[in-house]
Amino acid sequence: MNAPTLDLINQKYVSRTPQMVDCGMRVTAAERGRGTMTMPARADWVGDPVRNVLHPGALTVLADSACGLAVMSALPQRLPIATLDLRMDWLRPASPGQDIHCEAHCYRLARSVAFVDAEVWQDDRSQPIAMARATFMLSTPAGHRPGTGAPPPPAPASSWQPPAASETVQAGRPIPYADYLGIRVAPGVSAAAAPLYRLPYHEKLIGNPRLPALHGGVVAGFAETAAMLHLAQALQGAKLQKLPKGVDFAVDYLRAARPVETFAQCELVRVGARVALVQVRCWQSGPDNPIINARGHFVLAAVGGAEGGDAPR
Repeated sequence: MNAPTLDLINQKYVSRTPQMVDCGMRVTAAERGRGTMTMPARADWVGDPVRNVLHPGALTVLADSACGLAVMSALPQRLPIATLDLRMDWLRPASPGQDIHCEAHCYRLARSVAFVDAEVWQDDRSQPIAMARATFMLSTPAGHRPGTGAPPPPAPASSWQPPAASETVQAGRPIPYADYLGIRVAPGVSAAAAPLYRLPYHEKLIGNPRLPALHGGVVAGFAETAAMLHLAQALQGAKLQKLPKGVDFAVDYLRAARPVETFAQCELVRVGARVALVQVRCWQSGPDNPIINARGHFVLAAVGGAEGGDAPR
């Protein structure tokens, strides 16, 4: 595709989306049903300062953006789209000093749903760092249900109020990507309760400026951060040495994430000798009205720094 056409795509797709602009993303290739995007290296994308590897959330934002581009390029006419679900499989660590690339392919375009897969890599295309698979809903005008012309019913009223106190996430040392998102944590209301993670609203996190709504990749990255921190704290407590390494992370998007503070709480579904399964629920108005449900498998980092070893059950 020639440069003027790519410039036009970047102007229409990237420059109008605050999160893509803030991440420095650009479209590098596009054709019917396919799109490739690049995100430059940045110190903010580090997710594990001990291993010096990128946070999966930064890669998820890129993958979700590229998948949306592939769907848009497959449509015969411009329509609003929304991510229904997204799964990321983490194949190998990503280095912080290299740009990140993602090519997405819309391999099936149905009447109301589009199916996409994507590949993420850095310097060597033959050594992908992640694979993504996503489903998108087509024709979702802001404030209306497809085919009805009627506005959606309001969310049920909630009396839930977040705790006033919270603190920055440190996990023994700063986590650059968590700092970039501004994630904070509040202790559980009781000794048995799970911590509450908070994502403050910031304009740079917007992925759909028309609604407006937070970027789906940002919400997924927030949820996966909460899962890693919750798992590490539950198993290692004050002796935290390394964050767990993600194997996969799957997100179901239930409703648009409005431009307000977002909350997450986690549940340890299963903890084995080497791998744990964590479930995450994110909400805004209250825990009874989730905006996403997510789950992920993580390889455990044993106390003392060894990978895998026996973990508490």
